[in-house]
Amino acid sequence: MELWFSEYQTKNVKLSFRVKDLVYTKQSKYQYISVFDTEDFGRVLMLDDTVMLTTRDEFMYHEMISHVPLLTHQNASKVLVIGGGDGGTVREVLKHPVKEVHLVEIDEEVVETSKKYFPTISCGLSDERVKIFYEDGIEFVKNHKGYDIVIIDSTDPVGPAVGLFSAQFYKDVSNALSEDGIMAAQTETPVLFPELVKRIYDGISSAFTFTNPYTAVVPTYPGAFWTFTMGSKSIDPLSREIIPETNFDTKYYNPKLHKAYFTLPPFLEDIILPVEE
Repeated sequence: MELWFSEYQTKNVKLSFRVKDLVYTKQSKYQYISVFDTEDFGRVLMLDDTVMLTTRDEFMYHEMISHVPLLTHQNASKVLVIGGGDGGTVREVLKHPVKEVHLVEIDEEVVETSKKYFPTISCGLSDERVKIFYEDGIEFVKNHKGYDIVIIDSTDPVGPAVGLFSAQFYKDVSNALSEDGIMAAQTETPVLFPELVKRIYDGISSAFTFTNPYTAVVPTYPGAFWTFTMGSKSIDPLSREIIPETNFDTKYYNPKLHKAYFTLPPFLEDIILPVEE
């Protein structure tokens, strides 16, 4: 008997996996968590029947949301990660000489699940530089300041994550950053949700002097073509000289292509950039 799981990415589009083994399920206080093994994409973490990561392609997302802002800043010491309870973003952040990483995850069960079933992704969570706060990230940024980097590694804008995509939240993140601080956020796919991508861009640009989207391919995310957006008070990422070699290994991010990631295809520019009169 074949067992398949399908994620409805829209009401008209779904992604299906042939399942080898159902590993774990649990209803937490906030969401339904499931883990299963697949034939082609390895182990999959789902929240409310939505793919959060697969072991086959997670590095594409986690490297891009982490290394682009950190190597743009070039001197980050204190980093805040909002969401990302699986630990993948923290793992990549710790490849840099940072001194302190705060992870704010509303659902403790996501962290515990990742520690048990995704050890190569969650491995950084036990690092002595990491402190985990099981709190609402929206409230957390209102009361904590002085970060060099804030990374918003959120789920899609549904349920408890809706507020993580609001203009007011981005303003609070800006206030939580140092004067040369940088925010980076996952900002959805323009292939299936162009209006959402535009709304997010407008919200970030209302809070930061420099607002720069960049892109990557994540095969198991809706539309496969994914956007991230960087916001900064004072650093223009396009004027930064990036060291072409790093002292750590990556599988997707390439420092030689760092500035090229900010070059947008025309269809995406048409979606997000204001039309000149």
